[in-house]
Amino acid sequence: MTTARRGTKVPARWRLLACSLTLLASCSQQPLTAADAHADMPVPTRASHSSFSRTSADGVEVPLRLELKAEVPAELGDVLAFYRTELGKRGWQEKPDGAVVTADRALLVFASPKGPGTLTLGRAKGETTVGLVQRNTEAAAKANFLPMPGQARLIFGYLVPDVASLAINDQIVKIAGGLNHPQTLDLPPGTYSYALHVSGHLVRSDTITLAADQAWFLKLRDGDGESNQIY
Repeated sequence: MTTARRGTKVPARWRLLACSLTLLASCSQQPLTAADAHADMPVPTRASHSSFSRTSADGVEVPLRLELKAEVPAELGDVLAFYRTELGKRGWQEKPDGAVVTADRALLVFASPKGPGTLTLGRAKGETTVGLVQRNTEAAAKANFLPMPGQARLIFGYLVPDVASLAINDQIVKIAGGLNHPQTLDLPPGTYSYALHVSGHLVRSDTITLAADQAWFLKLRDGDGESNQIY
């Protein structure tokens, strides 16, 4: 005699929960796509947050530097694959020099159609953090902010003429001063201590770390906050 064994009967609500979890898993495995296929700085459609910033100079129409920051609820490997694909479509060429890829961190260096680019990925609160930067070499040259090859450039000034001096790298630089009259100084990459003296009095002292082929606006007045990279 043949007997048939009935399978265990699963409650309907459990089957619904299992289906929902399966659907969620399948959705999370879908490749990331760009919210705007034509944007110079692509953002995944599933990004929970994104923001853009740009650095400009007087007399130069296009930005010297563009920066995108975003947070994406996806694995780092998936976000990395997204940016390699999307940036490749936009003519960005990945350079092997300086590339770092681990389970929770990635740093890629690119040559973009407008200038150097970098992609930095990390992990925070279960999401992948994104930092994408593109620098415009032509715009920096027009603004006289492009450093000599292998050097870093500091841009600084002081509103009052002929009263201030900058002590940095064992040299003292007299600041001509005046509105819209920035001075520049090229230095080798490294970390430097600097001090601003006005009429013989110390007004501000701080340190700054410079990398090759970067340009930084040096904050000199108290309350100006941190110095910021402009190229």
